[in-house]
Amino acid sequence: MDRVTAEELPEYAERVLEVAELIPAGRVMTYGDVAEWLGEGGPRQVGRVMALYGGAVPWWRVVRADGVLLPGHELRALGHYRQEGTPLREAPRTAEGHVPRLDMRRARWDGGEDSGGGSGGGGSGGAARAMAHR
Repeated sequence: MDRVTAEELPEYAERVLEVAELIPAGRVMTYGDVAEWLGEGGPRQVGRVMALYGGAVPWWRVVRADGVLLPGHELRALGHYRQEGTPLREAPRTAEGHVPRLDMRRARWDGGEDSGGGSGGGGSGGAARAMAHR
């Protein structure tokens, strides 16, 4: 995929990518969390932005709400999660490929100042909005 310059990047996409860059290593936000934080769009719009433009940011930190790793990118994402210490749940023996899931309870970032392991929750808050609009 060709690299998109800042002048060519739609404003909404730029905002989504800025949020992705704020997520601390070892933490994740769901597509819906990002949309809620921005107060615009929804999970599908955020997913589309990440699919088209997410290669330039830590894309593995914007995830599905069920913790399932991005199909087709599981191994690349898993490498990032292990390197960053992102909380994972072991896959059941019946799972195809035995690929773990994200432990969403512990890995989900709510946008607050604390980047430590697992405040739970998600969505937006005052600190998150303040950080997003700096």
